Amino acid sequence: YGGLSYGNVASQSNSQQSSNPKEAALQGLAKMKALMDMGFQQGVLAPQERPDVAALRRLGFAGSDAQVIQQAAKEAMPLLVASCSASSMWVANAATVSPSADTADGRVHFTAANLNCKYHRSIEHPTTSRVLGAMFADQQHFAHHAALPAVAQFGDEGAANHTRFCRTYGEAGVEFFVFGRSAFDTRFPAPQKYPARQTLEASQAVARLHGLREEGVVYAQQNPSVIDQGVFHNDVIAVGNGEVLFYHEDAFLDTDRMLAELSSKLAKVGGKFQSVCVPRSAVTVDDAVRSYLFNSQLLSRPDGSMLLIVPEECRGNERVWQYLQSLTGSGGVIGEVKVFDLKQSMQNGGGPACLRLRVALNETELAAVNPGVIMTAPLYDSLTQWVERHYRDRMTENDLADPQLLLECRAALDELTQILKLGAVYPFQIN
Repeated sequence: YGGLSYGNVASQSNSQQSSNPKEAALQGLAKMKALMDMGFQQGVLAPQERPDVAALRRLGFAGSDAQVIQQAAKEAMPLLVASCSASSMWVANAATVSPSADTADGRVHFTAANLNCKYHRSIEHPTTSRVLGAMFADQQHFAHHAALPAVAQFGDEGAANHTRFCRTYGEAGVEFFVFGRSAFDTRFPAPQKYPARQTLEASQAVARLHGLREEGVVYAQQNPSVIDQGVFHNDVIAVGNGEVLFYHEDAFLDTDRMLAELSSKLAKVGGKFQSVCVPRSAVTVDDAVRSYLFNSQLLSRPDGSMLLIVPEECRGNERVWQYLQSLTGSGGVIGEVKVFDLKQSMQNGGGPACLRLRVALNETELAAVNPGVIMTAPLYDSLTQWVERHYRDRMTENDLADPQLLLECRAALDELTQILKLGAVYPFQIN
């Protein structure tokens, strides 16, 4: 673990510990398989080439690929570590997606996140855009936008700060953008310790690109004090789905106004907004950050109630687990909690919500998706076998200096593009 993400408590606290990439991938796939078996449709977003030798070349390292890696290891190990980051596994940061029911042209819109707050993440979006383009290629149904300008004023972290509320997924809804600071308006407060990664201006730009109606958008500011406690994205302190927002008491500024606006705008498109507030007296912000209670998946069940997918760390936190037991026993909208072991993901700084990106599609649009990426039982078996063949079960910082790692990665990705029918999305420079 590189501990690269300043402001992410889990990421930083595990810095320099050895990781198990094979276990990480298998845990994520096992969660996908379990959700598939429950009836939830899922797609697979392919990983990226690491180390990113092209990024190292842009920073002045030269020679063959092996020489670039060895030179970086000798002269600038932190840059090599950053170029090897597996952070693209956080699918919730890949992009912001607006369904066709919300957009002016009636297409599903994708904007890859620039992730420019952290260097190791800022190198992701070119490949992310190509992979999303290969998954959702039909221009009749899908529109793809380049990442926003890679400057601090337009810091964009994707769906980790975006939620959509609706009565049913196929109907018009209300898109909820959460920002940490404003780049140009000093009336908005900002955190003092950790950076606010998402700006208001970035969220507004994405809404414009996607052709969203003003009456179908709500902007809210995350509480700067919780950012300074390690809540680096909104999905660490709140999660929404359907007509429900599940959030911590300290998550937002001007919470009452925000809830009223969400309720009013959702009502205009036939929805009935519901909020579930977790009081600080029951679960502290520190509890939420360490357990990733809110970095959960909130899923709609056929009976209208909600299923909450949480990591094992929630069961290990006495206050959080006690709260969850009282929540599901109260007869409220969240009727069930399922726990998954995602330890490798958690130690890298992300939980269940990080491992998903919501893409709401109607049946026609779903039929237009590249069928190779839709999770099925045979695909699950193929990907599990692929991971067993190609992934290492232990990774330390010293391993990153081995040029063989790049060759292993390229061989794996060559095979994966065949499995997922992606075509040429990896611009390998082999020498």
